Amino acid sequence: MSETMIALVTGANKGIGYEIAAGLGSLGYRVGVGARDTTRGETAVEKLRAAGVDAFGVPLDVTDDQSVTDAAELIERQAGRLDALVNNAGISGEMDPGWVQDPTALDLEVLRTVVDTNVMGVVRVTNAMLPLLRRSASPRIVNVSSSVGSLARQADPDIEIGPVMAAYAPSKSFLNALTVQYARQFADTNILINAACPGLVATDFTGFQGPRTPEQGAATAIRLATLPDDGPTGSFFEDDGVVPW
Repeated sequence: MSETMIALVTGANKGIGYEIAAGLGSLGYRVGVGARDTTRGETAVEKLRAAGVDAFGVPLDVTDDQSVTDAAELIERQAGRLDALVNNAGISGEMDPGWVQDPTALDLEVLRTVVDTNVMGVVRVTNAMLPLLRRSASPRIVNVSSSVGSLARQADPDIEIGPVMAAYAPSKSFLNALTVQYARQFADTNILINAACPGLVATDFTGFQGPRTPEQGAATAIRLATLPDDGPTGSFFEDDGVVPW
């Protein structure tokens, strides 16, 4: 078995996910580039390889059980284990103008679709990859969340948290809660799992609105994916430190 560290980043063909893959690659990781669109995934792999990253494509739709199973089998063949899993793939769901999702008029199908990707997708991928992660000496799992998932910040009238987003924000609160449950389950193991907030990053996800670059947005996830063995688990971080639940 190779001593090179192996990582999988979901939704890694663009934006923050791509920069997480690039950052881990620059640290010497061999990186699986998870992408729902195979063509875009392969384009990202070629770009990463041109930059000196040891990358390989992983066709992966986090909402599809068979796709996730196939991805785990591909990583088994390619690498034999997994040292870091970054659950980055996520969607906002349909928005009204101004990035508003009005809870009083919320289409339940929009909510269902967002939760299927942002929450159930993370469970699908994490559980499918666990056998590979358990073969690592220092397995790390990072769930890319958002500060809008912080109930403490959402409920504080003195904090500007942005528009009402009744599908996206609760999906991240749900993801945060799941992160804690996984951490409790992993308490007596060497698996560290944490949630990361990238901040408001200028990508196509935000309509390229936001003060932060994708590279800046990737920094916390990269740090959590490479924690030492005595690092934290079951916590929620941004650049400035811990985010309140």
